[in-house]
Amino acid sequence: MSVLNQSSFGNSPLSPVRQWLEAIEIHNPKVARFLCKLIPAQCPFERDIKLFERTVAHIPPLCKLNPLYEQLIGLRFRSLCYLADECGEDIAAYL
Repeated sequence: MSVLNQSSFGNSPLSPVRQWLEAIEIHNPKVARFLCKLIPAQCPFERDIKLFERTVAHIPPLCKLNPLYEQLIGLRFRSLCYLADECGEDIAAYL
C-alpha cells in the first residue's frame, strides 16, 4: 500500500484524518468483518419518495459529498480483500 503525502490531500483540515484512514492496515478478521458491516456498500441516503404508488421525488446519493468518502470506501475494500485473500472467506454476504 502506498502512503499518500500531504500534498495529495491539499491543506484541508481533514487531511490528518484522511491520512490516518489511508494508513490503516487490516490484520484481524474480526476488525475486517466489523468494517465491512459498518461501512455500507451503497449510499444509504438514496431514496424514492412515493405517494399513492407514484414517485413524487428522488433523493440522489449524497455520499460523494462526504469529504472522507474515498478513504472509507478504500478501507472497506481493503477489509474485503483481506477476508477473501488472506482468510479465504466468502465475502458475498458483504456485497
